[in-house]
Amino acid sequence: IASEAFDQLVMGAAHPYGRPSEGTEATLKAFTTDDVRAWHRTHFVPANSVLVVVGALSRAELEALLAPTLGAWQGGPAPGQPVVATPAQPKGRVIYLIDKPGAAQSEIRAGRVGLVRNSPDYHTAMVLNTLLGGSFTSRLNTNLREKNQYSYGARSSYAMMRMAGPFQAATSVQTDKTAPAVREVVSELTAIAKITPAEIAKARSYVGLGYAEEFIGVTRLAAQVAELVFY
Repeated sequence: IASEAFDQLVMGAAHPYGRPSEGTEATLKAFTTDDVRAWHRTHFVPANSVLVVVGALSRAELEALLAPTLGAWQGGPAPGQPVVATPAQPKGRVIYLIDKPGAAQSEIRAGRVGLVRNSPDYHTAMVLNTLLGGSFTSRLNTNLREKNQYSYGARSSYAMMRMAGPFQAATSVQTDKTAPAVREVVSELTAIAKITPAEIAKARSYVGLGYAEEFIGVTRLAAQVAELVFY
């Protein structure tokens, strides 16, 4: 509930990143089997598809294997990408409360509109987020889990996609610690404006030393190639 509400409130209910990917009650009741078929015909075409294969075989061997199933695959041109405006940033600090009687704990989300995937600030943001909430020793996790023991964990992340996605800090806390936990989250989001050279060096090292892990095995290598192609 918290995640769905956060996306709607930050990105806007009409924005693709603000709508639930599973649909809503109204959309699920409205579309027909013919709608599904039409969408499939438009989008599932060779011009709108990419195949990434990582393994011990040559391109010629791969094409021979694919020929019986995909060799005759045809379709129309790739559909155009929708043009969607970047949502305006929230103005000031606003608190939205969703009352859920009987909930065992509170879910906290705080954030704003973030960055696009091809932002020149991509690497800077990765280092910054590692410090803030992207690692176990981050400020958010150290504060809410280790110091105050409000939560089992706190984190932050950027959703960098073709359009600017949300940046968010997130945690779940015991109900009676909701107010102080919110204060600490806001405090850390404010304090991250000041970073020491030692912290930057530690975060850069963390990101750098973890880089090679993203290429271990054919599955991760394929994911890296697919990301390059997609973005």
